[in-house]
Amino acid sequence: MSRKLIVLVLVVLLVPAGFLFGKGADEEASNLMVIITPDKDNTFFTAEADAAKAMAESLGYETLMAVHGDDPNEESDIIDTAISRNAAAIIIDIANADASPNNLQRAIDAGVPVFCMDREINVAGIALAQLISDNFQGATLGAELFVELLGEKGNWVELVGKESDTNAGVRSQGYHSIIDQYPDMVMVARETANWSQTEAFSDMESILQANPDINGIICGNDTMALGAQAAIEAAGRDDIIVMGFDGNDNVLDSMLQGKIDGTVMQPNALNAEMAVQLADEYIRTGSTGMAEEKILNGCFLITPDVADEWRGFKKL
Repeated sequence: MSRKLIVLVLVVLLVPAGFLFGKGADEEASNLMVIITPDKDNTFFTAEADAAKAMAESLGYETLMAVHGDDPNEESDIIDTAISRNAAAIIIDIANADASPNNLQRAIDAGVPVFCMDREINVAGIALAQLISDNFQGATLGAELFVELLGEKGNWVELVGKESDTNAGVRSQGYHSIIDQYPDMVMVARETANWSQTEAFSDMESILQANPDINGIICGNDTMALGAQAAIEAAGRDDIIVMGFDGNDNVLDSMLQGKIDGTVMQPNALNAEMAVQLADEYIRTGSTGMAEEKILNGCFLITPDVADEWRGFKKL
């Protein structure tokens, strides 16, 4: 073996693997922002993705859009793609509060900054920022209207979102912080419908059969509220109060039709836009300029009389 070849082999063995396969010290990120959301068909996530994409492109970035379908393994594959594309940043609505941090940490280790929107991760210090709706505050607004509409008494049902989603638990806590103060408000059932309209419909069919004297249903999101409302209609009931959470356009339309009685509007588009703006700030300056990682944006109570003033998770 020649002396030059021996030297080359020694150099390869001594150079850290990350330098060979990751970003080198002089390697610049691309102009690509990878935007990852849970679902391309759900209007909530579509609005979120559209807002992030529009903001990123207005700031001069290329965008790559992807969905993980609430599957951490799919999320992992997308993050690998972002790393391989040398992305400038990842903007993500995570798949799972417990499983996603490992996926995000891999991006951070590869030099790709991560910015979360909507759903929280359960570990601090990984994401450069988390843009979150103030779910507890929003839930208290919804619960106060719910109690008022029921006249501070009655039998009620709670439909809860995915247990793996921190937002589901926080909203439930917010609801109970208000409703449990009223002794004449009696919870007769509490089911996890996993944010699903189909599951909410099926759950409410069974609950209505077992508890025909229900007065109200409060839901962790609007999709479940739509399922609950459909089950109520199928049962020939028009006397049950239904409360949602999100502020999607389908529920706003239902409210205007006199069906669903209220919802809580999340600042969904604002969270997405801010996540991109903070990513841009970090890319340009090396800092988000924010003192805290988690940034809470307040929610808004929507009643039927103002439902026509909102669309696309924004006020018209």
